[in-house]
Amino acid sequence: MEPVRIVEGRAYPWGAKNIDTDVIIPAHWLKTTSRKGLGRGAFETVRAEPGNLFDDPRYAGAPILVAGENFGCGSSREHAAWALADLGIKAVIAPSFSDIFSGNAFKNGIVPVVLPQEAIDRLVEVARDSEITVDLETMTVTTPFQDRFSFDLDPFRRDCLMQGLDEIGLTLARDTAISKFETGVAESRPWITVGSGHEGFAVEGTGRT
Repeated sequence: MEPVRIVEGRAYPWGAKNIDTDVIIPAHWLKTTSRKGLGRGAFETVRAEPGNLFDDPRYAGAPILVAGENFGCGSSREHAAWALADLGIKAVIAPSFSDIFSGNAFKNGIVPVVLPQEAIDRLVEVARDSEITVDLETMTVTTPFQDRFSFDLDPFRRDCLMQGLDEIGLTLARDTAISKFETGVAESRPWITVGSGHEGFAVEGTGRT
């Protein structure tokens, strides 16, 4: 996962409320286990409409999506976050998110920014013609017109996003501590392990591992 410190550029000025994961990525796209290519199916039903926002060349490759309340409701499919990431979206700004979607977004390097509806209305207006900046260093969303909106983010999630650490990365970052613990266990309780490679655990009295 790439570190995320500042996300800036054009934003999709959507503002739509109660967008569920089936709108974000329809169910027939869920047959794949790969994250690549899902951007083609992102907002498929919306993009079927002529003149839709997501195919407007003015917003092509926009890294920010401004949405309405309860974004990401519905099923728990992580494909929704995969599709947004594959579309190039690195931050979603909304008044509220589904808890599961918010967690999936974080795990996939997407910043879920919660701002009040008044701020969303202003950002939708600005995004039609200008860029927006989401800054994790200062925890603010700003515009070229001196708008400055502060937001909160769980400190642990913020740190992970800024360092580019997903769950695998977090585990690998603690490799030294894990190895030290395993070595200590092998030395203090050698009966637990079988062989020097700790291949398995002995079950006392059974001769099995």
